[in-house]
Amino acid sequence: MAKKIYYFGIIGIIFFEIANVYFIMPMPGSQEMNSIDLAYFLYTWRWIFRLVFILMIFFGFKASFQKSKILSLLASVLAIGIGYATNAVMAADSMFLQTKNLKMSDASHSKIDTSRIVIGVTYKGQSRAYPIQFLGYHHQVFDTIAQKPILVTYCTVCRSGRIFEPMVNGKKESFRLVGMDHFNAMFEDKTTKSWWRQATGEAIAGKLKGQTLPELESNQMSLKQWLTLNPKSLIMQQDKDFKTEYDSLSNYESGRRKGNLTRRDTLSWKEKSWIVGITIDKQSKAYDWNDLVKKRIIYDVIQNKPIVLILANDNKSFVALERNSASQKFTLTNNALYDGKNSYTFLGKSTNPLIKKLQPIKAYQEYWHSWKTFHPLTQK
Repeated sequence: MAKKIYYFGIIGIIFFEIANVYFIMPMPGSQEMNSIDLAYFLYTWRWIFRLVFILMIFFGFKASFQKSKILSLLASVLAIGIGYATNAVMAADSMFLQTKNLKMSDASHSKIDTSRIVIGVTYKGQSRAYPIQFLGYHHQVFDTIAQKPILVTYCTVCRSGRIFEPMVNGKKESFRLVGMDHFNAMFEDKTTKSWWRQATGEAIAGKLKGQTLPELESNQMSLKQWLTLNPKSLIMQQDKDFKTEYDSLSNYESGRRKGNLTRRDTLSWKEKSWIVGITIDKQSKAYDWNDLVKKRIIYDVIQNKPIVLILANDNKSFVALERNSASQKFTLTNNALYDGKNSYTFLGKSTNPLIKKLQPIKAYQEYWHSWKTFHPLTQK
């Protein structure tokens, strides 16, 4: 009987440790399930499960060892090995480390190729840009802009960049990468251990389930275009400790990677096709990237708001703006907009102070599978 308890303990802890990572890591079938509640339950009570199985192992070890020394030792080594692999090697925050040497430089001192794509943010007259090549490895970068703490995030499997204010219940919070759900990165806050979805900033498990992080307006552009619009911007520089990891993502932004998780479908409306997603007053719509490249300017009306989606000449930088009227049309020359009466910058600022600017609208380049998952009622 004691021997059976020993092996039940070995089998139990092996299956538990595998299950503990299976539901929150990109393993076959795991990300297609609606299993976040189960995953959070297992994770929350992990030490109770481990204690029960370890006690079973200790209780039955002597009897098992006396019966078969080699088999019992091999079983113990296997359990220890799997426990180490799932908690140290396969843990998300062990695979993707955070930079401890964040360096921001102005354009004159920057060593970043200006053809690289960045996520840019402007707040109270200050601007900062973060290459997605670096963000794609770290998944999150903590920084400040005009004394406001910001959490710059990116998920390569969803091709989604977001910038949040890491404030929870009025207090600055820290986060760690804990895994993913439906292929989107998840972060765990230090205080309540709740899990937060990167694509939406929403807590999807834990005490704070249903809360959302405040999001800052951001833009995805080539660094060259960003600096044209924000010449005094600071730019995130390479952390020499992660050069190999950054180099492995050098072809990500162009869509030339071959891996199933981060490749690109060049045809439209496939799982890994690129789209631009926009949400206005809870109505979401996706625009085919191939169509945008062909047309350069797309007009639409969402929730009675006339909008325009524009792609710059570099085929990388895009912006969505609210038009001043449904009849307002534009021509794009040298990445400046002209409506026949007035000109605007690429970000919608009017060159005539007597004419109101075009209000920016949050727009995101994303994989189609990601956008439709987190915006199930989206139109296209």
